[in-house]
Amino acid sequence: MVLHPAAKVREAGQDVTFCCEAAGTPAPRNYSWYHNGTLLEGTAEGTSGRLALRGLAPEQAGTYHCKASSEAGAILSAPAQLTVLAQGQPSCRAEPEPSLVELPSECPQDASGSRYYNVGRCPASPCPGGSAEPSGCGEESGRCCGVRRMELRQVPCAGSVLPVKVVAECGCGPCARPRVLVQGRVTAADTGEPLRFGHIFLGGTKVGFTGYQGSFTIEVPPDTRRLVTRFVDGQQRLVDAVKVLPFDRRGGAVYQEVKMLRKKEPVELDGGRSNAIPLGEAGGREPVGELLLPAGAFLRPSGEVFNGTVKASVTFVDPRDMATASAASSDLSFANAEGEIVPLRTYGMFAVDFREGDSGAALQAGPVQVRMDAGQVWMPEHLQKMKLWSLNPESGLWEEEGALRPAGGGRRKREERTFLVGNLEIRERRLFNLDVPEDRRCFVKVRAYSNEKFNPHEQLEGVVISLVNLEPQPGFPSNPRAWGRFDSVVTGPNGACLPAFCDSRRPDAYTALVTATLGGEELEAVASSPKLNPNAVGVTQPYLGKLGYRRSDHEDAALKKTAFQINVAKPDPNNVDENNGPVYSYRSLRECEEAPVSANHLRFYRVEVDRYEYNVVPFKESDVTTWTGDYLAWWPNPQEFRACFIKVQLEGPQEYMVRSRNAGGSHPRTRGQLYGLRDSRSVRDPLLDNTSGACVEFKCGGMLFDQSLVDRTLVSIVPQGSCRRTAINGLLRDYLSRHPPLADNNHTGAFSMLAPLDPLGHNYGIYTVTDQNPRLAKEIAIGRCFAGTSDGFSREMRAGEGTAVTFSCQERPPGRESFFQRLLSSPAEA
Repeated sequence: MVLHPAAKVREAGQDVTFCCEAAGTPAPRNYSWYHNGTLLEGTAEGTSGRLALRGLAPEQAGTYHCKASSEAGAILSAPAQLTVLAQGQPSCRAEPEPSLVELPSECPQDASGSRYYNVGRCPASPCPGGSAEPSGCGEESGRCCGVRRMELRQVPCAGSVLPVKVVAECGCGPCARPRVLVQGRVTAADTGEPLRFGHIFLGGTKVGFTGYQGSFTIEVPPDTRRLVTRFVDGQQRLVDAVKVLPFDRRGGAVYQEVKMLRKKEPVELDGGRSNAIPLGEAGGREPVGELLLPAGAFLRPSGEVFNGTVKASVTFVDPRDMATASAASSDLSFANAEGEIVPLRTYGMFAVDFREGDSGAALQAGPVQVRMDAGQVWMPEHLQKMKLWSLNPESGLWEEEGALRPAGGGRRKREERTFLVGNLEIRERRLFNLDVPEDRRCFVKVRAYSNEKFNPHEQLEGVVISLVNLEPQPGFPSNPRAWGRFDSVVTGPNGACLPAFCDSRRPDAYTALVTATLGGEELEAVASSPKLNPNAVGVTQPYLGKLGYRRSDHEDAALKKTAFQINVAKPDPNNVDENNGPVYSYRSLRECEEAPVSANHLRFYRVEVDRYEYNVVPFKESDVTTWTGDYLAWWPNPQEFRACFIKVQLEGPQEYMVRSRNAGGSHPRTRGQLYGLRDSRSVRDPLLDNTSGACVEFKCGGMLFDQSLVDRTLVSIVPQGSCRRTAINGLLRDYLSRHPPLADNNHTGAFSMLAPLDPLGHNYGIYTVTDQNPRLAKEIAIGRCFAGTSDGFSREMRAGEGTAVTFSCQERPPGRESFFQRLLSSPAEA
């Protein structure tokens, strides 16, 4: 499906047009339309992918999807929501929805000590569009609900006031169209070697190269539902990787690590003789099967038989090896006879590369025979459903090559094995699969949080949740004998629902290993030992016991804490304890997606570091659509984020909080007005006694949102405690003196500067990174700051390297109130 119908909002009486378009060989000619899953009369076997509805009535609201078909098969579009409003009914309420931000720790708002303040938000819902569309197809550029008016408030805080901008009124306006990006890095699965200058394809179109370190950025085309990306090693050392990459349709960048398998060393074969190549014999395991190539099976592209020396490389992805799951291609899905995209369970996939021994020219082969050892199929019901598949690199879907049927006993007398046998021809496609369709499917609800408090309003969006289906050893749930499938989903404002195989009769028939990453950072799962806490895990008993929740360090505390494993026990519809999540039946996807935060769900969280961020103009970095064009916005450009950090060395017997206060410095519209605050706790240097370092974010100097004048932010760095400034980096001091005006630095307990407009670098103690993902930009900058270099990365503090300013601190800090009073006000006022 190359064009999906788009969501629309209309008033009763207006007209609407939906469109879809499919591609295939032969080209699809028949299109049918469905409303809420029911075939619309008069649309069956239509030849147009357009559906026009005139004079809409309220009962015509709901979901619409199309089905395209030909003699080769069928495919369904994604559903599109049609909202029909009564005439005059507002689609965007003027009153903002509640949205809480956390104020600084010294700013309690009530007797309970709560530090959360309601700044309001406008839902990014579409407003009614007009009926007279040029084509009626694709996304409407139309109007969306958004911020119409903001107002500045002053919040009492530690004897002073803290400015905060709140949403005062919502209204319909032009829809935000942020860029949708996928970023990441491509490396070899075995060595971690980056794919340097590898080719990147979207469908059949080449869109670019990877960088020297294997990095890539892909801009997702509009209307994309499945981002099918192919990475090709120009040196032919690695197997082509076809990946279905998750992305956030609301905008912004999602980070993804891509692994590529190394091609197996080729063996020389005589093309004029019969040959057999084992599949999956590595690691001392019994082969899953073998590829039988009869004499004369190798062909040149012209069809001429090649009987010379053949260099044959067959790389097998063995699901019995857990490490291969991350390097497998596609998302193991196919389109069934009804056009629905449904999952496969793999028993192994193999990539073939046949070349002439002398010239290295590519060869085809066929027909060849694939023999699979039936003893490797542990679920008896799968023996009758096993098929051969090939991967369509443009759609990312597997397509059936043929069935595998039982044959006689083993080929050798000493073996008495039963084989499943199938035939295929190796032409343009070079990646094949031994799979069965699996209809025992469920969804698993997962949410990610900013910390271990699991506050509903502190959920993280843009987190990539990955689930690998495992087949456990009977009696040994922590020791799976194989993986069968994998999926990745990006969290939205209500978490994520991940597809998984499940079983209602045997809860442990399938297990799932779940991980979460945010901008390359691994999030932590809730602990399962020494004592399982249902309130922390997010699932009530007795269903939690049935799921058998175990964090990855359950039996070995030395292991990472960044994954959990559960039995995917299909909920019993007659058991009230199992009908509130976190596992939902496959037909209950909408129920899973719309489940309230109070319903059972599984959790990840960021390990809470001693960092705090406050923006006068609220902005959710995981949702680019929450950006507001305002002179006091911390990020002036929602399409590109520049993160700036300064490194502070502190000489003293403990760790210290360091705050940056960021205000307008040179721009006439913002001079003296606060942009925001940043707090960061220093980290001890393991090599230096009584020394720690802090990497503190500050607002970069540069253009504000109107892109007309630059502002050199007035940055004040103030450490907690009785601290005295003892040194300033010489290069930084010289730079600031050559770029006046100079900030007042009379107060020895602080350091102030007008932020440089140049990126500078580690020699100045300043670290700047620009990226389309704000979190990734900050993580890279912090890693460089810790290391004290401009291109390195470290999680271990080197306080004496690449430092901008040094403070000497006494053991006992001053009283809390006086300290934070000094932080909130400017150094001169203090």
